[in-house]
Amino acid sequence: MQLRDYYNKTVAQQLKDELKLDNVFEVPKLQKIILNIGVADPQDPRQRKQVIMNIVEQFEAISGQKPMVTTARKSIAGFKLRAGDPLGVKVTLRGKRMWGFLEKLIAVALPRVKDFRGVSRVAFDGRGNYSMGIEEQIIFPEINYDKIESIRSLQAVFVTTAKKDEHAYKLLELLGMPFEKEEK
Repeated sequence: MQLRDYYNKTVAQQLKDELKLDNVFEVPKLQKIILNIGVADPQDPRQRKQVIMNIVEQFEAISGQKPMVTTARKSIAGFKLRAGDPLGVKVTLRGKRMWGFLEKLIAVALPRVKDFRGVSRVAFDGRGNYSMGIEEQIIFPEINYDKIESIRSLQAVFVTTAKKDEHAYKLLELLGMPFEKEEK
């Protein structure tokens, strides 16, 4: 957990000074990371269940935690969907697993993206949370290429205690998130 120690020893004090905060408790912190993937391609429910179980294994390898399968709440005939059919997988990371995933994402996974120029600077929600899409799950080294039936994209949401987007941006930047370079 080198990133957690780096945050506690360096980043927190640097944020307090740069953002001119009076109290240590005002310093933005990373609360949780939510990973999410939706599955819509196989129309046959039996095929979809097999695909979901495959994705559950992949998410378990990526996050180190067993994910939750999300299901449909209502039946929608136009989409050939029944209530209770699996739709996707999500996992919420906190504590050691959150810091471990963030460290792996920044140091290992993102540099493996082809033609990588940085993550978007404008994906903040106005409340200090950041969302990013990852186009291929194969950028994570734990994924076994032989067990993948198709390449899928996933979404990662970084929930912070920051009240402003600028504070959350500064927090993630100091933690090492590779944002795009500003164009002049």
